[in-house]
Amino acid sequence: MQKPFDFIILGSGLSGLMLAHKMSKDPWFYEKRIAIIDQAIKNQNDRTWCFWALPQHDYADIVSKQWSHAVVANHQFKKSFDLNPYTYQMIRSQDFYLKILTELQLKNNFFFITDEILTVKAIANIVTLNGKNNVYEGYKLFNSTLDIKPLFSQKKYAYLKQHFVGWFIKTANDCFNEHEVHFMNFDIPQQGNTRFMYILPLSKNEALFEYTLFSEDLLPFETYEQAIKTYLEEKNITNYHITEKEQGNIPMTCYPFHKNNSSNILYIGSAGGWTKASTGFTFSKTLETVDKLVSFIKKQQPLNQFYQPSRFWLYDLNFLEVLKNHNHRGAEIFTQLFQKNKTKTLLDFLDEKTTISQELKIMTKVPIILFTKNLLLSFYKILKYK
Repeated sequence: MQKPFDFIILGSGLSGLMLAHKMSKDPWFYEKRIAIIDQAIKNQNDRTWCFWALPQHDYADIVSKQWSHAVVANHQFKKSFDLNPYTYQMIRSQDFYLKILTELQLKNNFFFITDEILTVKAIANIVTLNGKNNVYEGYKLFNSTLDIKPLFSQKKYAYLKQHFVGWFIKTANDCFNEHEVHFMNFDIPQQGNTRFMYILPLSKNEALFEYTLFSEDLLPFETYEQAIKTYLEEKNITNYHITEKEQGNIPMTCYPFHKNNSSNILYIGSAGGWTKASTGFTFSKTLETVDKLVSFIKKQQPLNQFYQPSRFWLYDLNFLEVLKNHNHRGAEIFTQLFQKNKTKTLLDFLDEKTTISQELKIMTKVPIILFTKNLLLSFYKILKYK
């Protein structure tokens, strides 16, 4: 067996590759042997990531589309918000994979390994990964493999799903305002859930329409598709063809995945609780967390000391409890948040970059009694199922 790697990254998705990319840019890691292990090295366009951000960031060169305005609407309210100083940006996964893999292949201290890992065991200062093809050892493991089974066997933390089906369509005529994204269009039948249409116009005659729910249960695939078809018909968009389809199911929970961390193993990405629990947004939070993680690694402290509790976890905990128990009120709550707050302040709040005074003002713009009641319920559940 070869000598242990200094670092092993299990999974070549967003968090794994972003961590590897950040390491490759830092001279502290130049002499470290770093392995990236996955069943298949990703190189296909299997998803899109969207996020609001300032124009310049580490991945600005692969942004495929950006929008200056965003629409939020329900059956009584509709408004286009100026996102300045931010823009809403899209990155296609194929561009992301290509950028990072191309750069990492020029580094002689990175090793790409294709294998399915069956078990992981940490003994003393060595982490051993048993794969179908080989056995691998490393001093530190960053594991992006998400195991959602623990969510089903606990009652402390609300667990919802952000689930959707999307159609990329191309129309015969110009139909879309390509500078305006529809964040959340609740002007569709809610049917007792939080349901909205998410629309990304890629050009004047191309757009992505996603029928999205924040709820506990998935729907039959044809239900999502029928909802998109009906919405397009109501908007008199009939002369089009579907160029691509996508679907997804993102866990929304405050479950403490960080408790799985140990001195030599750190769970990253969704497996580490990096997905924003109340919205499902991943890209910008991963970017920020990776920056902090790389700085932490260089301190050579036990990995289970990386996680630091945040008051935003408590906000998300409360919000998810409300959505779980009052799923039919999601449209009302989200619309109020955008209608009654400054856009930049709200986006900063969702990015966990606001002050306590700003947060208190935001909280006064939602149904106070509802949120207070569910906050108390959250504490009760956590104590009851301790």
